[in-house]
Amino acid sequence: MKPLFSVPFLTFLFFYFYSVPTLSSYVYDASATTTNVINSTDFIRTSCYATLYPDICYTSLYGYANAIQQDPARLARAAISVSLSKARNMAVYVSNLSREADYGANPRASAALHDCFSNMGDAVDEIRGSLKQMQRVVAPGSESFRFQMGNVQTWMSAALTDEETCTDGFEDVADGPMKTEVCKRAAKVKKFTSNALALVNSYAEKGTM
Repeated sequence: MKPLFSVPFLTFLFFYFYSVPTLSSYVYDASATTTNVINSTDFIRTSCYATLYPDICYTSLYGYANAIQQDPARLARAAISVSLSKARNMAVYVSNLSREADYGANPRASAALHDCFSNMGDAVDEIRGSLKQMQRVVAPGSESFRFQMGNVQTWMSAALTDEETCTDGFEDVADGPMKTEVCKRAAKVKKFTSNALALVNSYAEKGTM
């Protein structure tokens, strides 16, 4: 008598029903992932309390929860990366304005923009250097760790100073939309850098206890 099902077909049924993950396994994995994300976002929110601008800190970093997990080093690196992106965008913005101002009739505004661009360029270099150092930082507790974190703190502090200096030249520039917009954007960039520096300081302090 000819079998009702062929061997290949029976093999297919076996693998289909017994090797394919069940729905419950997918639910379990999704639940675990969700729990990890919640724990990570809670960690980020709590860590951001150490900054001057915790709301900006959290909203700029919670999207990196999967990468950060509950690691203060990763959190500091992510904050530095965000700060670097904001400073770069500001430098590009000011550069475009300065080129336009060169053809205008306000030499003070043109000079202030060029100075601001120079300061923002320095800030970008310093933040980039901080990020590279953080990517190579050794385990906490050693003298090398203190040295490396000291470099990061110094460069991030210098970047914050350069960002603050960016708008100094606008004190002698008449009020207007351009001045208002530049100062507003520069102030926002400073908040991201300040937050990154605060998280770097927190990590450095914990790592040297």
